[in-house]
Amino acid sequence: MATTSDDGESAHTTTDREIVVSRVIDAPQELVFEAFTQVQHLSRWWGPEGFTTTTRSFEFHVDGEWDFVMHGPDGTDYQEWITWREILPPQRIALLHGESRDDPNAFESVLTLEGAGEKTRIVMRTVFPTKELRDEAVEKYHAIEGGEQTLNNLAVHVAQVARERSAGRGPAAADETMTEQETGQEGTVR
Repeated sequence: MATTSDDGESAHTTTDREIVVSRVIDAPQELVFEAFTQVQHLSRWWGPEGFTTTTRSFEFHVDGEWDFVMHGPDGTDYQEWITWREILPPQRIALLHGESRDDPNAFESVLTLEGAGEKTRIVMRTVFPTKELRDEAVEKYHAIEGGEQTLNNLAVHVAQVARERSAGRGPAAADETMTEQETGQEGTVR
């Protein structure tokens, strides 16, 4: 019997096109989810080791977009674009990720977050349009290692936020005013 993915596609038809990375994070599910919902969080952890981001626009809602540039440690800039396809707080985020809105090679990612007390298991499942694009992402861009490093950055960030909040000095809540540097609108440094 074939299993199906969350979008109804047979799982065996996507296994040669997908990358799955997971991690248990030492933070509550709501905080881990929050780290995806606000640019002031994303700008502090998104991407592999040594990368930073500059956000041009950010709207976290279904059909909203995140238009940004990732700056590699070697000085290379990578134009990036994400649109949010499904948001189920605090358990699931589905998105389409490419270089631009009309990128024919954009890939789909589904992030699932499962809380277990003060810990959260996050699974990032990415499906590429073709096996060749998946293989290129793995071989040329080191997508598996990059995904693992990104989740590590997330874990470090939310642990810091949790510590700061418990000490009463955490980052601003969503309804508080942030400076341009804090929101990432003019670039950020991790």
